[in-house]
Amino acid sequence: MRRFMSAAQPHPHLATGLLMASLGSIAFSGKAIIVKLAYRYGVDAVTLIMYRMLFALPLFLALVWWASRPRNGQRPAPLTRRDWLGVIGLGVTGYYLASFLDFWGLEYITASLERLILYLNPTLVLVLGWLLYGRRISRLQAIAMAVSYAGVLLVFGHEAGVQGPNAALGAALVFASAVSYAVYLVYSGELVKRLGSARLVGLATSVACVLCLAQFALLRPMSAALVAPEVIGLSLLNATLCTFVPVLLVMMAIERIGSGLTAQTGMIGPMSTILMGVFILGEPFNGWIIAGTVLVLSGVYLVTRFGAPKPTNKTGD
Repeated sequence: MRRFMSAAQPHPHLATGLLMASLGSIAFSGKAIIVKLAYRYGVDAVTLIMYRMLFALPLFLALVWWASRPRNGQRPAPLTRRDWLGVIGLGVTGYYLASFLDFWGLEYITASLERLILYLNPTLVLVLGWLLYGRRISRLQAIAMAVSYAGVLLVFGHEAGVQGPNAALGAALVFASAVSYAVYLVYSGELVKRLGSARLVGLATSVACVLCLAQFALLRPMSAALVAPEVIGLSLLNATLCTFVPVLLVMMAIERIGSGLTAQTGMIGPMSTILMGVFILGEPFNGWIIAGTVLVLSGVYLVTRFGAPKPTNKTGD
């Protein structure tokens, strides 16, 4: 009886974890809104992402320092040459390319469509697992993926009729961003186990910050850094509230409620982006967007819900 009563008690950190996961997802989603607002002041993607990473770099370096502190009298294992190569590779794919392509794509499509495309990420991880490791995709997962992509195509088709050829370019750039981040997720597992999530995120993001600063120095004259004060303010907000803070919130949520429930709670992200796009940016809100969002969320939910392979009964128990 005591065991039953103990099992029936709610998880002690459930409410806190759900709140952190929800706030992290909403904060991440606000990035697209801030980028779209900054574009109204005539700035381009190269300059805008430079400012975001410039302000974010000290924060992620501080995260690396914090994650590298001695614990229980022991320092974390030093990084080997192979570790550094992995960190650099993940920094390029997961944060530099993914971020820059996303910023670039937002020049051409709405924040709502951008968020729906990025939310296809679990399906891309599934496909990469099949291509790279031969992991089986079940019939239900394949159907769920088809539903998700049908939702994106529905919204894209409507937007292409309004934006014209630029919508295709923007959607392709954002989809490439999602693929780049999926590569990061697929290959980050081993390094996460060795370095820890906070240390890896801090190091990989710091690499991406340096690359974005170097990109600006190579592609733009220094005079391009003279932007409207509003761009500086928006970039500072983007680097803190929509980049560093949600990273911490999501990591803390995973510690409390696990990655599965945190990912499912993240479904609030596309909906919050759509609402912020409507009320802040004046983006359209119609039946096409509603239908596409429902399809994408339903498909991704099924992919994440049934994504884990079923255990095989090898012992005959």
